Amino acid sequence: MKGDKLEKKVAEFRGGDKRAFDYIYEQTHKSVYFAVLYIVRDKMYAEDILQDAFIRAMNCIEQYRAGTNFTAWVVSIGKSLALNHIKKRSREVSTDFEAEAYRYGVTHTELPFIFDVAAKVLSEEEYEIVMLCQVAGYKRREVADMLGIPIGTVTWRNNEALKKLKAHLEKEGGYE
Repeated sequence: MKGDKLEKKVAEFRGGDKRAFDYIYEQTHKSVYFAVLYIVRDKMYAEDILQDAFIRAMNCIEQYRAGTNFTAWVVSIGKSLALNHIKKRSREVSTDFEAEAYRYGVTHTELPFIFDVAAKVLSEEEYEIVMLCQVAGYKRREVADMLGIPIGTVTWRNNEALKKLKAHLEKEGGYE
């Protein structure tokens, strides 16, 4: 099972085998990225926070309790960093149009339309499941393992989220 192999690699990393990081990152980075992206809604910041989350997680790997959900642990670190980022940005005052240009859709950091709509319409859990299943291409079984929830819940939330998105897009006239 994939979760068992991830736990094994985490134990190897704890034991000093830095090569295990590649597997850990490959198995968990998409979950962290989409959770962070949902909060910050900017691809550039999400990528930076993703890297910070893994640096922090690997530096304090001893705090992770073996046998619990490692992916959820790393995601919680990423979410915490994302929320700190949002809090910090809310205190900043900018008068530079270039710095705020992403709000007006004029830079490459703008989210694609459907990601933006999904982030507005869906709950955090629905968004994460849709991004992992539909965008990242994970199987629902894999997403269930990553998030530590039953596969039926993943299937139901994915289907409900897609219905919600479709209804919103049809109502707004953005879906044919």
